Amino acid sequence: MGVTALAPSSADDPLAYRSVALVDLLDRVLATGVVITGDITLAIADIDLVRISLRALIASVGALAPPDPEAAP
Repeated sequence: MGVTALAPSSADDPLAYRSVALVDLLDRVLATGVVITGDITLAIADIDLVRISLRALIASVGALAPPDPEAAP
């Protein structure tokens, strides 16, 4: 009987277990942007009373602003 590995090994994918610094992660998120969504429902006795939908865009201004054609060299 053979044994099958469920998790990838570092030999299969060397980047699978690469550690990432928090500063690098934050820099990448701000450079490209990220959208966070969520729904909150307040209910009593299975009767929905309030439903709130949340959406947040997190990005730097430079990532969202179109390039200025006059600023090109």
